[in-house]
Amino acid sequence: MHSYATFLIEFGAIILGLGLLGRFAGRFRFSPIPLYLLAGLAFGQGGLLPLGASEEFVAIGAEIGVILLLLMLGLEYTATDLVSNLKTQYPAGLVDAALNALPGAAMALLLGWGPVAAVVLAGVTWISSSGVIAKVLGDLGRLGNRETPVILSILVLEDLSMAVYLPIITALLAGTGLAAGGLTLAIALGVAALVLVLAVRYGRHISRFVSSDDPEKLLLVVLGLTLLVAGLAQELKVSAAVGAFLVGIALSGEVAEGAHNLLAPLRDLFAAVFFVFFGLHTDPSSIPPVLGPALALAVITTGTKMATGYWAAKRAGVSVKGRWRAGGTLVARGEFSIVIAGLAVTAGIEPSLGPLATAYVLILVILGPLAARYTEPVVQRLTARWGKPPPTAPVPLTEAQEAVGDQDPVGRA
Repeated sequence: MHSYATFLIEFGAIILGLGLLGRFAGRFRFSPIPLYLLAGLAFGQGGLLPLGASEEFVAIGAEIGVILLLLMLGLEYTATDLVSNLKTQYPAGLVDAALNALPGAAMALLLGWGPVAAVVLAGVTWISSSGVIAKVLGDLGRLGNRETPVILSILVLEDLSMAVYLPIITALLAGTGLAAGGLTLAIALGVAALVLVLAVRYGRHISRFVSSDDPEKLLLVVLGLTLLVAGLAQELKVSAAVGAFLVGIALSGEVAEGAHNLLAPLRDLFAAVFFVFFGLHTDPSSIPPVLGPALALAVITTGTKMATGYWAAKRAGVSVKGRWRAGGTLVARGEFSIVIAGLAVTAGIEPSLGPLATAYVLILVILGPLAARYTEPVVQRLTARWGKPPPTAPVPLTEAQEAVGDQDPVGRA
């Protein structure tokens, strides 16, 4: 049994290491998320120095990190903004599902895993990581950009789609009948709709109830309310992340601004713990056998996610640069993909599905922040190099024109 001192040493080393990695990333002006993940990979199962005493605490901290990331995203927008974006962006959600779920399903069928595994892998490749993207948007200072509402609309549509998808996949994996699966689905949709209606209609009253001039009381009430709603949402088969996001949009005005300032340090701490936790539970030895299919899926779905973001941003009237930023930002996969793959692994439908999903997510969770940062400048540079018309040869001057030019320097300019 691990001692209390060992726990303090391990967890203290994790936090110190995260701080140093964050400083290193800040010096070179890129997101620290890939470094956090690689650190978790190095000290997790099968890594250089596996940790044990602090694993359970890190797991809880990781869950809180995702919840706080989505809460902070919700605080950036009002309920009216959310409903408006959902009404205008639902076609983008359909395009997103078609372009990004089909490659996963096709790969599973090509590998001979069967239709149930195909549905599972479709979900793994479909859903972007709200946690990673939320952190990237904050790190890059893009929360106020014009393409950000488009990105958030797609993420929210994906998260809300999980309220439909997860009950379906759970029923398929368990082999239950249509009646039991339909009941679970109806409960999930009802809860999601209820929370959304409360946020839209009574958000002002909720903000008044939460409001306090004392920062300590405001922090406790907002954090407690968020964790409570997230837990209830999870218990009722609705994503805890969706519950936290809806709490965020229900708060508005000075309450939202005050809560944002108070929760920002907590968000950064627990979000970093989440990314380390993801790496800790990835065994490096399980990656090489499935690296080929994982790389192929990563390449294909990087392109399809970029196409999704570009099309959705273009439809919203965003500039070309913003369209490329939207596409690059959506590349990352993460928490939902791992949850979906974990359900399949527990059900035992295909032994190789878990390692493939882990390798795939690890690739894109590292590539995602880099794509968000560099897609737009790289495309701009390539466009400037390849799109520039070739220089035309000068037209020879006649002797009379040369004589005039020699007499009038301005005419030659």
